[in-house]
Amino acid sequence: MTERRKGGKTEGRKDRIAMWSGPRNISTAMMRAWENRPDAWVVDEPLYAHYLTQVRVNHPGVDEVIAVHETDWRRVVEDLIGPIPEGRTIYYQKHMAHHWLPHLRGNWILQLQNAFLIRHPAEMLPSLAAKMGPPTLSDTGLPQQVEIFEFVRKQTGVTPPVLDAEDVLRSPRALLERLCDRMGVPFTDRMLQWPSGPRGTDGVWGKHWYEAVERSTGFEPYRPRPRTASPELEPVLIECLPHYQHLAQHRLRAP
Repeated sequence: MTERRKGGKTEGRKDRIAMWSGPRNISTAMMRAWENRPDAWVVDEPLYAHYLTQVRVNHPGVDEVIAVHETDWRRVVEDLIGPIPEGRTIYYQKHMAHHWLPHLRGNWILQLQNAFLIRHPAEMLPSLAAKMGPPTLSDTGLPQQVEIFEFVRKQTGVTPPVLDAEDVLRSPRALLERLCDRMGVPFTDRMLQWPSGPRGTDGVWGKHWYEAVERSTGFEPYRPRPRTASPELEPVLIECLPHYQHLAQHRLRAP
């Protein structure tokens, strides 16, 4: 059963927060922030292994991910909407939007509070290309984020919260306070700092993708980058921008 709240709140059960991101969007740092809360349990890209069984992509460590993590999406969904592990009261779910493949579509997503984490594609694309080579539009997760966003908005009548990575890095306290308010949970200073190093909750792909966040102890200060792309990445940047702009118009802002 879903819960719909008035006054700018978001839909779904407030104890299950699904953050739909794309790669290289500070999504793991955001997961660290929630994991550092004593009341929260986190899960790292639970649909990734299933996605890799369905889509051929040039990601590092594909065979290991499939071997170690659950590939049956139905079992994954049962976990996402089931009891929260270890008696915690918040279940934070870090998702990549492009993992939401067409056959996964369903109202189960409405049993979660859905939020969205975006980053300007001119800043995201070089980082993603360094990991997997030149990405396609689909690899960025942006069109899938728009699709999920509009599905949730249409089904609930509520506009889900959107965070832009730049805003979070510029004003982490203010943006996390606003997000927590929208989620209906109290903010805590513990979300602003965390111990460095890997986590047992990290996916096995962490050794390929998480070197920067493993060194971190909090959100890094924002460092502006050129809003242009190399000739190799310019075509996909042009494709990405309308999707990014569609979501960015709804983003939460610091007071």
